[in-house]
Amino acid sequence: MSLVDNIGSCPPGSRALGLSENRGLPGTVGLRVLAPNVKAISERKPVNLKLSSFILSEIDSIVAEWEIFAAAQLPAAAQMGSLALRDHAEQILQTVAKDTLTAQTVDEQSEKSKGRAPRPRDAPTTAAEMHALLRAQSGFSINQLAAEYRALRASVLSLWTKKAEPNAVDPQDMIRFNEAIDQAVAESVAFFNAQIDNERNLLLGTLGHDMRSPLHVIQLTAMYLSKMDAGTDVATCAARLLKSTSSLKALLDDLLDFNRTKLGLGITISPAAVDLAEAFSAELEQLRVANAGRLIVLEANGEVSGVWDINRLNQLLGNLVVNALKYGAFSSPVKIVLNGLAGEVTFAVHNHGPKIEQSMLAQIFEPLKRGSDGQLVSGTDGSMGLGLYIAREIATAHGGDIAAKSDENETVFTVRLPRLRA
Repeated sequence: MSLVDNIGSCPPGSRALGLSENRGLPGTVGLRVLAPNVKAISERKPVNLKLSSFILSEIDSIVAEWEIFAAAQLPAAAQMGSLALRDHAEQILQTVAKDTLTAQTVDEQSEKSKGRAPRPRDAPTTAAEMHALLRAQSGFSINQLAAEYRALRASVLSLWTKKAEPNAVDPQDMIRFNEAIDQAVAESVAFFNAQIDNERNLLLGTLGHDMRSPLHVIQLTAMYLSKMDAGTDVATCAARLLKSTSSLKALLDDLLDFNRTKLGLGITISPAAVDLAEAFSAELEQLRVANAGRLIVLEANGEVSGVWDINRLNQLLGNLVVNALKYGAFSSPVKIVLNGLAGEVTFAVHNHGPKIEQSMLAQIFEPLKRGSDGQLVSGTDGSMGLGLYIAREIATAHGGDIAAKSDENETVFTVRLPRLRA
């Protein structure tokens, strides 16, 4: 199967757009390439022509082939004009030609093969990156983006080997050309993914923010109903509604915090003087009410006052305790040990339960990671699997850190918090 055939993105009838079979050519055996002008080029007398010189001399024809192939990428290309279809094709080809002519050492070649080619000093973005950005904004898929480069590679090599003398086809030219195309693909794919991730995070952030207002109205209504003397049935329904809206609010808060970190904004904190023993006692009491039948114990040692954002630390503590309740043994207590040390305070959440394997511990603070069984590391209650990730980000925002260890006896999450100054 050819490189272009392998994409599967050309609609029926695409041969009429200029697709032709090309077999038996060096570097393009079995490839289906875009070459409506192959006959005209191949009829010219073969010459000793460097690949870079060929690209520059035939750039108009090559870009025309690019446009034809781009037009076949439906539905995204359906309403695109010639200028949009060609996009940065000419600049990409010029960059490729320049790269093949630039001398490089073995070390430079090795770095390029690892995706660490030097960036241009005179431009914040490359032509390949801008091409990816515009293709993402036009609705192209990443497969269609890659298809353009795969068709370009096959087409250029086919046309060049037809025009050049058979003995004048320099394998080193092909190697350098393929390196340059690979670099352009790497730049495009990385930029494309970054653009898609950014748009998705903006969408989720907007969705999470806009849902808070109607959710707040539901919460207020449920609170009003719970205070009415309307009978046991209404009070019971109101209590269920309040619990459900509290869970949904926690999910939205995690979603918004997650998006802030992915957008590079980080977790916001508003530090103030606080006694952690007193604040944590109140927070744990709420968790006891919400988890009737479970034993949650707080042990405080030493001076545990300092300057922190208590709302955020309560969120961090809540995430760790809920995680311990969810995965720990039901008959065993969840124990929180708070220690005041010189210059910092630590607190550890202990629970008995199954050992967490080392492979899982290494990624346990990452969002939505998959375990060895292929299942999402997320809550059985429908949570998004962001709790531990948010906990780490809150600790980091305070200049602290969080660590986890697990053995056959217990699992312990330990948070270290430097004493901030007011």
